[in-house]
Amino acid sequence: MPIEIRGLDHVVLRTGKVDEVLAFYRDKLGCPVERTLEAFGLYQLRAGAALVDVMDAAIWKSEAGPGETLYDHFCLQVPYDDPAEIVAELDRLGIPHSEPAERYGATGNGMSVYATDPDGRTVELKLVGRAAAPPRS
Repeated sequence: MPIEIRGLDHVVLRTGKVDEVLAFYRDKLGCPVERTLEAFGLYQLRAGAALVDVMDAAIWKSEAGPGETLYDHFCLQVPYDDPAEIVAELDRLGIPHSEPAERYGATGNGMSVYATDPDGRTVELKLVGRAAAPPRS
């Protein structure tokens, strides 16, 4: 049985054009800045129930090569209360993953795990608890 997904939590983009990218999402798409951690080069913008995180590529030492983008990862909300449960489920499914850690996302601080898809992309799984409202249809 697959893991149940409640919704998209956030998408992380790395850029060398922080001001331009922030202006695009904030001023043109209407995503207000929710949180800024300038020392870390991180800007979080509210996009409805989700976030768009913009990371300064100069601080994160990330540059795109030919044909690459500066996409970092996306995060999905999953209905688990205990991080050990999602770790056990990922192990059962044979999905490589990180150890659980507390991270900030669209629902605030909470535990999450980084999983790796077959192409090596990072997918963050943010625990929102079983009591969280199911997504709207």
